[in-house]
Amino acid sequence: MNMSQRLLALLSTLLLITACLPAQEQDGHGAAASANPAVISLRIGDHPLTAEVADTAPLRARGLMFRESLPPDHGMLFVWEQPEPVAMWMLNTPLPLSVAFIDEQGRILNIARMQPHSRTLHHSAGPVRYALEMRQGWFEDRGIHPGQAVAELPR
Repeated sequence: MNMSQRLLALLSTLLLITACLPAQEQDGHGAAASANPAVISLRIGDHPLTAEVADTAPLRARGLMFRESLPPDHGMLFVWEQPEPVAMWMLNTPLPLSVAFIDEQGRILNIARMQPHSRTLHHSAGPVRYALEMRQGWFEDRGIHPGQAVAELPR
């Protein structure tokens, strides 16, 4: 095999490997989706919490999938641009979680308990702008219930 044939074989192999790599996810504006979502502080009554923000389609699609643990008082806030009915599931999510569905005014509409790896859909009780996932039982342990307000939500 001469040098030209070796170079062609090497370039062909590199092209094949590159084609097999996953495509970089885009955020709808042509920018790459962040692997590290923004982190914000929220409050429900007297209960502070920290939340990663899933505000793009790729971040919302991934959610807390594949996470083995969460720090105390830490969760994920899903944000949609407009209020809409939403449903959440637990595909590829090994942690038991609870989700609070939150309307545009920041009021909790309903809270659902979700089981690991379940494909069961958990629906919002109406149009929501946010969904907050926390360790299962987090809301219940703090006496947090539908009708309460979540402070410091991004607008």
